[in-house]
Formats: sequence, structure tokens, C-alpha cells
Amino acid sequence: MYEYNGEEVFVIDSHLHHWDASKENIKHEGGEQFIQCFYDYHTAFTPDDREWDIDQYRKYSSEKLVQDLFRDGSVDMGIFQPTHLNEFYKEGFNTVDDNAAVAEQYPERFITNGRFDPRDGDAGLTELERQKREYDIDGVKLYTAEWKGDSKGWRLDSEAAFDYLQKCVDLGIKNIHPHKGPTIRPLNRDAFDVSDVDDAATSFPELNFIVEHVGLPRLDDFAWIAAQEPNVYGGLAVAAPFAESRPQKFGEIMGELLFWLGEDRILFGSDYAIWEPEWLIDAVMNAELTQEQRDEYGVEFSIDVKRKVMGENAAELYDIDIEEQKKQLRNDDISTQFDLSDQYDEGETAAD
Repeated sequence: MYEYNGEEVFVIDSHLHHWDASKENIKHEGGEQFIQCFYDYHTAFTPDDREWDIDQYRKYSSEKLVQDLFRDGSVDMGIFQPTHLNEFYKEGFNTVDDNAAVAEQYPERFITNGRFDPRDGDAGLTELERQKREYDIDGVKLYTAEWKGDSKGWRLDSEAAFDYLQKCVDLGIKNIHPHKGPTIRPLNRDAFDVSDVDDAATSFPELNFIVEHVGLPRLDDFAWIAAQEPNVYGGLAVAAPFAESRPQKFGEIMGELLFWLGEDRILFGSDYAIWEPEWLIDAVMNAELTQEQRDEYGVEFSIDVKRKVMGENAAELYDIDIEEQKKQLRNDDISTQFDLSDQYDEGETAAD
């Protein structure tokens, strides 16, 4: 468990992937563009001594994932957010079933989310039922800019999407995680526009809409929507790395979020493996608002607020009893069971 100034902080990383962008899995040039764009984000924000090479980045083992999160990264639990991208990758990029296979090995550590695409029609509704039946999912990750045939995206406020959201209500899937952040080449930026969250959140008050990447670069649009919709939350994946490379910008982002949403509706996410929690958690936990920002926004990024952001808010959404979870993890030997150092050249570490 992470310790900050001698105090324990339970960390739930709410945005994880286990992807396969190996050359063997790519079936469309968009797949290569996609992983190269991910890698550009990785190198732009990651400290030099923590960067991966591109071959390692394309496909990493489940053992490395577990080591990076729970042994080296101080994460207590993580939530998988799938992204299929079947138009780009033969076996999918980051699939529900592949994530679930890892989660089944570490049931006290992982939560598996599902996904849907309303363009799949009745077959997609049946598939959503399967995900609930087999994995008891409590959430879905939505990728509104994903390509399908001639279509290059869909909207969360469409009639077809509302059919799926109603199905989520019927099945007891309560947490909706739409990607509403930076575009990834070759997807269309406008297909990630945050505006479609508004009507969806109003129409389905029984659902929680965790807007991943807090709408960046449309932070203002997101904040104004979230201010009027009490069931809209903000996921810090993509925003979090600013705490390391651009701390004043991170303070501005957090100031806006705390001002508009409050401390109970913000969730930490590393976006692993775009970035590793080992350095990212430190960056966020050590972040402070400047005096000018505290005066302007009238908020503090205190240790109590950080506890909520780093884990307590996600625990509330996913019905996780943190104290009970601590007991379950006390006998977990995950901190000693992996040593991948022999897979790397002399002078490198498994996290390099």
C-alpha cells in the first residue's frame, strides 16, 4: 500500500489496459498508427529513465503488468478498460476476454469492465448480456471514435446508444466510462467530443458516467456539463502525467475539477501501459496547487482529497469495502512472486 508522509493511501487505478499491438496482430494501417500515437504520448510525458522501447511497448506479458502495477507501482486494485478496435487488430487490441483472463488469476486485485458498440445491433445486446453473465461486469468502457466498416464513430446520445444504456440499467451495469479525451491517430477528434454525455447523463440518472480523460482538450465543456449533472465523474487518465511534466498545468486542471465537480467525483487512472503508476502515483501525490490557484479556485488538494481521488471515489462506485480489501490483500505475496529482471539487458530493470 502506498504511504504518504507516514499515512496509508489505498490506490485503485481506474484505467488499465492489457493490449496486443504486435505486428502479427495488426491487420490495418490504422493499427500501426494507433500504437505509434500511444507511444508518442508515452515518450512525451514519461521520465527518460522510465521509457520503454517500442517493441516492449507493443505487447507486454501479464506478469509484467502485474509487477508494474502491484509490486513496483503501489497499486492496490485496478480496473480494466477494454478497447477492441477490431477494424485495426486481428484479435482485437485490448479485449474484455483477454482482460478477464488476467483478472481471473488475481480476483482480489482486478475488476473487469465490459464494452459495447451500438452499431452492433441486437448481436451486441446479446454480447453485453454474455459479459454480464460470465464476468459480472459493473461497468463498460465506450470508445465513440472506434471505426466499424464505413463508420468512423457514434454518439452516446443516439437512439441506438440509448437502447444499450437501457440494457445496462436492466442488467445492473451502473458505471459508464466513455473515452472523451485526446484523439489517437487515425481516429477523428470530433468523435470524442464530450457534448453527447449531457443528454445521456440526464436521460439515465441511475447510471454513473465516468468521463475518461476529463474531456481534454475540452476541459471547460466537460466541467460545465459535470457541474449540472450529478452523475457525471471525471477520470484523470491523461491528465495525471501533467503532475510530473507540467505541474502548474496539472494544478490548473485539478483546480477546475475540484471547483466544478468537488472532491467526490474525481478518479485516478494511470492509463497503463501508456504510463506506469510507479512514478505517476508519486507525481500526483506530491502535487500541490500554487497559492494563486488556491486563492482563485477556493480549494485545496489536501491529503484527504488525495485519498478520495486515488481510491475512495472508485471504491464507492464499484462497491469496494476498502477495509475488507486491505484484509484480503495482507497475505498477498504478489510483491515477491515476480522478478523479470533476467528478461532485460544488463543495466536495465524490468520497469525500464
